[in-house]
Amino acid sequence: MRVASSIFVSEKYSGAHLPWYTIYPTIQEFSSEVGAHAYEQWLRSLETDDAVSLYLHIPFCRSMCWYCGFPTSITRLDTLIINYLAMLREEIRMVAEQTPQAIPVSDVHFGGGSPTIMPPAGFLSLMELLRGCFAFEKAASIAIEVDPRTFTTDMAEALEKAGVNRASVGVQSFDPIVQKAINRVQSEAQVMTAVQNLRLHGVGRINFDLMFGLPYQTVQSCRQSALLAIAMRPDRLAVFGYSHVPSYRKNQRLIDRLALPDIAARAEQASVMADTLVAAGYLQIGLDHFALPDDELALAQRTGRLRRNSLGYSAETRQTVIGFGASAISRCGEGYVQNELTQSSYNRPIASGHLATSRGYRLTIEDRVRAAIIEQLMCYLEADVPAICTARGFDPIHLGNSAEQLDILVEDGIVDVDNGVVRVRQACRFALRAVAAAFDAYLGRPSL
Repeated sequence: MRVASSIFVSEKYSGAHLPWYTIYPTIQEFSSEVGAHAYEQWLRSLETDDAVSLYLHIPFCRSMCWYCGFPTSITRLDTLIINYLAMLREEIRMVAEQTPQAIPVSDVHFGGGSPTIMPPAGFLSLMELLRGCFAFEKAASIAIEVDPRTFTTDMAEALEKAGVNRASVGVQSFDPIVQKAINRVQSEAQVMTAVQNLRLHGVGRINFDLMFGLPYQTVQSCRQSALLAIAMRPDRLAVFGYSHVPSYRKNQRLIDRLALPDIAARAEQASVMADTLVAAGYLQIGLDHFALPDDELALAQRTGRLRRNSLGYSAETRQTVIGFGASAISRCGEGYVQNELTQSSYNRPIASGHLATSRGYRLTIEDRVRAAIIEQLMCYLEADVPAICTARGFDPIHLGNSAEQLDILVEDGIVDVDNGVVRVRQACRFALRAVAAAFDAYLGRPSL
């Protein structure tokens, strides 16, 4: 086996544009042939002894972050948000009518956008409806994303009243030069105030989102951002690499491309942030998460319960995820569905009494096998391919198209393969998506 130099390997794999594999197959395979009718059937077939996860998408922000890759609307008025929440409540009622009575809920996630810009009364009304339509488990996890620039004491009080127990705080970078370059200026004091306000109101589990690869970001500023985050002692952190796709996201055209770090610099930034967090006692989870040893994510990894799905890495998320809101993705037993992408196209069917499902995908046995292999790799950096196939009655010979790509990964020193067990080398964690891609039957093989 030829082991490539670290620089060669980093440049070869870090620059590849590959899926994040939060779901498989990816949404590029979704089709309008699977729509609202299929979704209704899948909802009606849910078992009442299997808990589900709920996701609610709130696609509004007060200002546009130029790095953002998610569909959001910028509004200074609450009217648009209130109208959207009315549609969201209608969708919740319609979905609840299709599910068996008292379907149990293990966890709820509010994402965005910036969910905490909802009027506190609107948020409480939404939570009351959810609790009325579904049977929340006593220890249900309720999580919400927080923008510290707009987070108020009134909203913190509403979170406490609603039983929210986890919050993900958007930080990205503490460097004011970087903040200005991405149009997200927020002080260390603002973040600290938000964290203190959350903890004061019973939200004891805190996540931070950090990024590398941003304009004008340096290795030193990445280290400093990690150290400032550590000082606030969040339970877990997600450290994402910025993906610059201005052809897809118009707001990213406002970022100076020449100010972006090159591949080698990005790799060094990611490495120093990981090293800083690990040195502070955080455990590295999967591709890009870090957690304190007593956090649920770390416990889930140790006990084999770690999941990766449309909500990212999770210890609580169930096999069935019911999504509400524009662009939300749901996963039921038979496959995936996604709602209309824009708010206007989402509102129209809901207002006329129909689900807003626009497209989806019905899983095959092979899809399930490949998804299981990819999830194991993304969570644990290894997968026993023959065991996964045997457990599902699937002949591994049908995965033969993965062999050529695996051979390249072995040759480059990224993975070791022993009797069908694929193990990603710890030093090559950055190439994890490329390893997962070897099992993607739909991906046009990139020129690595």
